[in-house]
Amino acid sequence: MIAIGLDVGGTKIAGGLVDLASGEILQKKVIPTLPKRGGRLVLRDGLNLARELKAHAEVLNLSVAGIGVGVAELVDPAGNVTSSHTIHWSDLPVRAEFGALAPAMIEADVRAAALAEAVLGTGRSYKIFAYVTVGTGISYSLVKDGVPYAGSHGNALVLASGPITSVCPRCNLQFQSVLEDLASGPALLARYNVGRPRPAGQAEDVLAAVEDGDARALQVVGSAGEALGCHVGFLVNVLDPEAIIVGGGLGMAGGLYWESFIGSVRRHIWSDVSQNLPILKAGLGPDAGLIGAALASAG
Repeated sequence: MIAIGLDVGGTKIAGGLVDLASGEILQKKVIPTLPKRGGRLVLRDGLNLARELKAHAEVLNLSVAGIGVGVAELVDPAGNVTSSHTIHWSDLPVRAEFGALAPAMIEADVRAAALAEAVLGTGRSYKIFAYVTVGTGISYSLVKDGVPYAGSHGNALVLASGPITSVCPRCNLQFQSVLEDLASGPALLARYNVGRPRPAGQAEDVLAAVEDGDARALQVVGSAGEALGCHVGFLVNVLDPEAIIVGGGLGMAGGLYWESFIGSVRRHIWSDVSQNLPILKAGLGPDAGLIGAALASAG
């Protein structure tokens, strides 16, 4: 069976024809999202990409069983987009418009990727694991028995968007932080570029500067990994998974970000029993969201 999978993120839309049995991507195309244009134009581009992939399937004499769309927003159990943090689809009939092309399912991108890892990736070895994705945004999904947990409203994925508030016991200063403002790809870039006459163009440039020994890059990237590890350690304390699986472009980047992240997770896990749980990179890499969206279309 063949399905179309679309992974709609804040930077790009990746679409592909996916063999549902093997996860093999038979055809793939990536286009920029450009979300500031508005939700209707992003939806138009997604629909056009789906039509193009469907036409390619027909050329190959393949029948498309469904379309799965993973989007970087909150999505309720009925497939309705319920937030507009980046992709403004909450007031649009997204499922109906894709459904005019083939049976369609809309899912949160992190749950789509977690599903792919559970069925075909690193998560196959675990009954209960937490999938964490780190890129333009940061979110998670708990997976049990191969099924990502959505929560009562589809909101069981928020890890880094809400503020954490604390008060210093010595000076009573209140401090409020948002993890995505510290540890996401855009955050690395913004923090690194403060006061720089020649700003870096993308997060990858900041990671490259680390390898060159740039002191500012070392501080920004190291502290970002530390902050992410603190939150994921808390996630382990709350959910008690067998393993943490990390995806997303930044989450799989390695180097100082990964090393500081791993060390911080271990330091913030409370139970000795969980101290040595596996923390692994996603087996399907950047294609997990696309493949998982296609799998979600099959129910």
